[in-house]
Amino acid sequence: MPRLVFAVAAVVVGAATLAGCSTKDAGNDSSAGGTVTINVALAANPQMKTAESLISDFETKNPGIKVKFTTLPENDLRPTVTKDVATKGGQFDVAMMGSYEVPIWAKNKWILSLQDYAAKDTAWDQADLLQPIKDIVSADGTLFAAPFYGSSSFLFYRKDLATKAGVTIPERPTWEEIAAAAAKMDDKAGGVSGICLRGLPGWGQNLAAITTVINTFGGRWFDESWTPQLTSPNTEKAVSFYVELLKAHGQPDAAKDGWEGCLQAMSQGKTAMWYDDTVFAGSVLGSATPEVKDNLAFAMAPVGPSNKPSGWLWSWGLGITSSSKHPDEAWKFISWVTSKDYIKLAGQKAGWDSIPPGSRTSTYAIPEYQTAAKSYADLTMASINAATPQQATVEKVPYTGVQYVQIPEFVDIGDYVSQQIAGAISGSMSTTDALTASQDYAAKAVKDAGYVK
Repeated sequence: MPRLVFAVAAVVVGAATLAGCSTKDAGNDSSAGGTVTINVALAANPQMKTAESLISDFETKNPGIKVKFTTLPENDLRPTVTKDVATKGGQFDVAMMGSYEVPIWAKNKWILSLQDYAAKDTAWDQADLLQPIKDIVSADGTLFAAPFYGSSSFLFYRKDLATKAGVTIPERPTWEEIAAAAAKMDDKAGGVSGICLRGLPGWGQNLAAITTVINTFGGRWFDESWTPQLTSPNTEKAVSFYVELLKAHGQPDAAKDGWEGCLQAMSQGKTAMWYDDTVFAGSVLGSATPEVKDNLAFAMAPVGPSNKPSGWLWSWGLGITSSSKHPDEAWKFISWVTSKDYIKLAGQKAGWDSIPPGSRTSTYAIPEYQTAAKSYADLTMASINAATPQQATVEKVPYTGVQYVQIPEFVDIGDYVSQQIAGAISGSMSTTDALTASQDYAAKAVKDAGYVK
């Protein structure tokens, strides 16, 4: 663990500068009149931006508490927050963290248990949380983060372009069917790619999608002895498929695009299909051109030759840092922004496409949301329930997680591998060379960490 902390610290020197004026006065315990200021770190995703815009509701209901936000892109948020919690820097009272971080940070006592807070706050209604999502923001059965939203992954596609190309997208497609459809719907002359996929480096960017393809093609990251399997036939077949699909029918300059680029391409009618997070369904519909909005449809995550379900499982949750000077006030904010009432508020004020989905059972009983999300709500729930984080691979492995490996070293390993694969996508190296370099790097990393004797 010290190696991880020092590596993160080295990467994020100057993190306070990066955060900018949004973290000004972060060290102040209170302002004039005894008002407590809590500092909150959020990912710069659409639903989080909605929460920031609605903060006056919280501050009106809690007049003794002010909230200051630091909102950063995912690739910047992760190292910035990790540095703060690992070194107990005290920059943040509330930190947004992914389900990958929760058990690791809980084990290291970087975040506080929310179990007592949740038990006493009966109005928050812990029992209403979707069980698969609650499980991934808990450690050993103890809640450490309140889920802001929960999600899986599925396919977005244009019905009109599919009809025009003479293809049918089944509700449970295979990757072979999707590749064939992408070839037929690809219209480079018209500025429309057959498919958009994440190419941007990052363990939470291109590697999230790629790992689900690896899983369903029968590949895996490590065998039961922690020997990397990145050059195994099934893994190489999966990665080669992903890379070649992007090269042949993906968006231009694909290695620069993460989910943000693909969301924009889908909304603006520049791609016929997109495989990504279920949470973006509302965002696409909310920002799409009329032509796209009227023709957008969804399907389950495509499967590979193994027929293994491949949708990932994820939650962005909010936890209280162990260095927070105001944990009680921090919980009040967390309770507000992850509550049933907040979900209704977001729907009423920002539109039902802007609510955080996938966290609560009650969300799917709201009539307005049922109407707004009728084309994807059921598939989102089916995708979440179909995810298999305890055994995402065909063969046995010593780790858990669908789109990531639940070990601290995966941040370092995953980022390196994602960079190599991005090189293959851009054409600067072959897929074989990318995976060979990745195999060697992963082998050294797990050996240095003591997984292999």
